Formats: sequence, structure tokens, C-alpha cells
Amino acid sequence: MAAATGFHLRRSGLVTSREGRTTRWLAVLAAGIGLMSPGLALAANAADQLYERTLMTAADARCQLFEHTVGSALDAARAQARGATLRSGATQADVEALEQRARAKAGQASCRSKDMTTAADRVRSAFEAYATLQRMHYPGDLSAWHAERGVSATIPLWRLSQPSAFGPDRLIFGLVSRSNAVSAVAAFADGAQPYAARLVMRDPARTQGPYLNLRGGAGLSFKVAPRSASQVFNAETREQAPVTLLPNGAKTGMGFRFPVAAAEAISLLDPREAVTIEFTFTGRDGRDAVRKAYIEVGDFAAGRAFLR
Repeated sequence: MAAATGFHLRRSGLVTSREGRTTRWLAVLAAGIGLMSPGLALAANAADQLYERTLMTAADARCQLFEHTVGSALDAARAQARGATLRSGATQADVEALEQRARAKAGQASCRSKDMTTAADRVRSAFEAYATLQRMHYPGDLSAWHAERGVSATIPLWRLSQPSAFGPDRLIFGLVSRSNAVSAVAAFADGAQPYAARLVMRDPARTQGPYLNLRGGAGLSFKVAPRSASQVFNAETREQAPVTLLPNGAKTGMGFRFPVAAAEAISLLDPREAVTIEFTFTGRDGRDAVRKAYIEVGDFAAGRAFLR
């Protein structure tokens, strides 16, 4: 992947020799970035788009090029391109190396140069309309995230959500209301009520990458790390969920809120993998019984950036 990515970026003019300095890449970026729509299908050249968007995000951080809304829109598009690059077969190391090159290149340019101003104008033109969008849909390999920027001061609403069915039971997982609380709301077909819930996901600090289809299966349950390579976030609260957060058609459900740190932890995962939500019940024999639901990581990071 690394070699192929380098070829595409050099061919497009976005990676240049030392002799080319910074002028050439800014001129090429300024000419091409206006053609780059945030809604464009990323599969065509996800790595090039990740490079461009990382470069301009880094330039914005250093030079304060954009208003907050445009900068946030650009960052959301960068996160989406990052996910698409990983789904195309790049390794985490490939992506991190590409991002490092983009940030280094951004650091070489003068904030007041004509080429920087032109590139910033192109980005601003491309992303101003995107910044005003209130809803976004992020399809994944098996599931999808739905983002809503609208909030209510009094009614809890899903801002970023993904539904899931596990057996006869149903779940919605994501971020709720102004606080963007990491939450899960589940409706159990038999009326059972869990006394606890856990959010289980791969621990990047203890692994070298995602565990994908190691047992030859196609479902989300085959895209989770073994317990020995996972981190666990226990739910901090448990309560009857408000009607506005229930899965479609459900009359009642249990809501669980997880630590704030869980959102950042999910954002660091590979979009192709899944996280597990475990609901614990008291069994008839006094032993705990566990039901598991799975959520695809997908473009969680992009959706979270979109909300900002």
C-alpha cells in the first residue's frame, strides 16, 4: 500500500521533491481542491484525499485559515477519507505515515503566501455548503451511522446513532444530546432487564492492528478482538430510556451511559472492525447471563467530527 500510495501522490503533484519546495504542491492543491466535493465517493483515490485534507487541516491549525464551521467540516471530511483509506486495504502504519508527511509539508509553507491563500479559498468554497448540513449518513460495510446536528435543550435525542439487532432484541448505540454522551438503549423482546452493561473493544496499545474475519465469518461478531486484547468500559448509569431514544417500534427500553473516554477510544479503531456491547442479567440459577450486541466502527470518527 505504501508504495502504491506514494506513486499516486507523486503523479498528482501532491508529493514533490525537495527542489520543488512548497510552491508546487500548493499550486496543484489550489487547482484541484475546488473540484473535490465532501460528498464525493472516496473509493476512487481515498489516500490522495486523505493527504489533501490532512495537509489543509494542519495548515488551518497553524495559520487559522478558516472559521470554526468550515474547519470542522474539513476535519470531518478528513476523518471520512481516513476511514476509506483503511477500508481500501491500507495498514494503520501506512495511514499514519501518510498523515505525517502531509503535516510536515503543511509546516513548510508560509501562512501568508499567495499559494496558501488560494488553496484556502478553494477549501472554503468547497466546504462552506457542507458546513451548513444538518444531517449526514455514513454507510459502512455492514451497518451505518446517522448524524444529526440538531439538538434540544429539554428532549434527549440521538446525534450520532447506529441500530443493531441481536437475536430478537434491538439496540441503538451512539452519542446523545448536547453532551454527546456515549449511550446504548436496548429493548429486550422477553422483557428482561439487565443490571449492567459493558462496552468492549480492541485496545490499540496492546495490539498491532484489527482482528478481521480470523474465523472466516462475515458478520460483525467476526470483527472483534479477543478478550485478552481488549479494553472494557463499564456503564456509569442505568435507567429506563426516554421514548425519544428507543429503537423503532419499542415501547420501553433500558438506557446505559458509558464514560466519555469511550468515544475517543472508538475513534481510534479501524473502521472495518466492531465493538461489543455486553448486557448482563441475573440468571435463573443465580449465575450471570450475557447477551451481546455488535456495532460496526465504520465512520464513527467522521460522524463525531461532523457534530463539532
